[in-house]
Amino acid sequence: MRRIDFLLIFILLCFMIHGIQAQYAVFTGCPATVDFSKVLRDWDGFGFNYVETAQTIDYNTDAKDYGGFSIMTTHSRNEIIDLVFGENGLKVGLMKMFLDPFHQNNPEGKYNHVSSTSNMMMFVRMGLEKTHSWGGNLQIITTLYGPPAYMTLQKVMRGRDLDPAHKNDLAEYLIDWVKFLKEKEKFPVKYISLHNEGEDWERWPLDGKEGNIGKGHDYNMFWPPSQVCEFLAFMQPKLDKAGLNDIRVTNGEPTNWYRFSFWGLPEEIAANPAALKNLGIITSHGFYAGGYDNRWYGSHTNVGISYLRSLRPELHAWVTSTSWSRMDAKFIKEIWGNIYEVQVNGIIPWAGIQRPPLWVGGDPNPGCAIRVSDDGKYEIQPGYYFYKQVSRAGQPGMKVVWTMSMDNELPVIAFASNGTMNKDAFIVVNTSASIEKQVDLTIKGAKSTKFRIFRTNSKDEKYTDLGEVSSAEGKLLYNAPPNSVTTFFSE
Repeated sequence: MRRIDFLLIFILLCFMIHGIQAQYAVFTGCPATVDFSKVLRDWDGFGFNYVETAQTIDYNTDAKDYGGFSIMTTHSRNEIIDLVFGENGLKVGLMKMFLDPFHQNNPEGKYNHVSSTSNMMMFVRMGLEKTHSWGGNLQIITTLYGPPAYMTLQKVMRGRDLDPAHKNDLAEYLIDWVKFLKEKEKFPVKYISLHNEGEDWERWPLDGKEGNIGKGHDYNMFWPPSQVCEFLAFMQPKLDKAGLNDIRVTNGEPTNWYRFSFWGLPEEIAANPAALKNLGIITSHGFYAGGYDNRWYGSHTNVGISYLRSLRPELHAWVTSTSWSRMDAKFIKEIWGNIYEVQVNGIIPWAGIQRPPLWVGGDPNPGCAIRVSDDGKYEIQPGYYFYKQVSRAGQPGMKVVWTMSMDNELPVIAFASNGTMNKDAFIVVNTSASIEKQVDLTIKGAKSTKFRIFRTNSKDEKYTDLGEVSSAEGKLLYNAPPNSVTTFFSE
């Protein structure tokens, strides 16, 4: 080839390269991707928590039912059960049940598992029956809200410290309760959680000589990491001996994943072979608080979970309480944070049904799914419809799959069917209060090109069926209204 030909080719290549570089990208919307073939982890489901006995000091003189079932008609109860557990309702797969301090008065006293729990038990009993009616099931975690007063060094309700002389009494308290739930009620209990926000040592006077019997908090007891590990080490053999070898013990429930990760608990568990071996599941509350200038700060960190999973990769993790926030799209953004940042396998928000006047000083987390008034009537809250977007999409047995979105106000959550009867689903969240946002979705690994859309927003849409849309060559453009959550179910 002549030299002039080489020169012409070189000049043409330069023009071509320059032309490629000079082209501007055209964005039709925020680039986002859902990849159903890229599985991240198992999904155990979303859940519900009925809180009956929470703050009263003397149950005999001041019995309270925070959930409100005690003042409702049978008709209203049935409606609520259908809303929460029904095939067209939330379809929750997880339940949290509290064990309050009023089941035994002294070391020789008989257990009374009914008086302070009858409404919670009714709720779960009816919910389990409803779930079974459409072929579903529940997994139950029961959490020690606080021990009887006699088990503490302070000998008062809400005493801070466990009396070592009553360590075995506390273990038997937990075991007898679980046996009652399994054998008498036939409830599918799977986990015992050792405490509810028991890491928060500042809830009591510094000298610990008195329990905080005022209005400062609900039951609790202080659980330092060493005590958590002690119970993890010796509880499982006791459960096995009692014929409860299918029940596993958790590490208890710190206030948030930041405290779980950085207040010493994972390292203490890792350093105790028996505790590490007996840990059945990782649990914590998932409350999120931004800003470093308050003691309640808590990020969606997965440092603690990742460390324990480096030693036991099979461990699942559950959020066992989290705020309903303002019952809007940002509530679902927090759920996204627990799933994709913390990397959990299940989420149970704080009390889903509430009777607000019964919380002393006002509940600091007043959002919920259903609110009960003192006349026994109930009202469905916006939180119900926002939660329904994710609870129905992420059913037990599915898989969390990889998503990407190039806008912090447009998080995307997705679940793959994983051979269940549930459909592949993904959820698009727009947390902007005023701006509609277009999303340029790339969908990979989907079994269908058709998707049925359901949407909740802050105005008139309450899990509204918007019909079907189709993707073309794995692409789908979608306009997400302000403060909205949209679920796409594969058809």
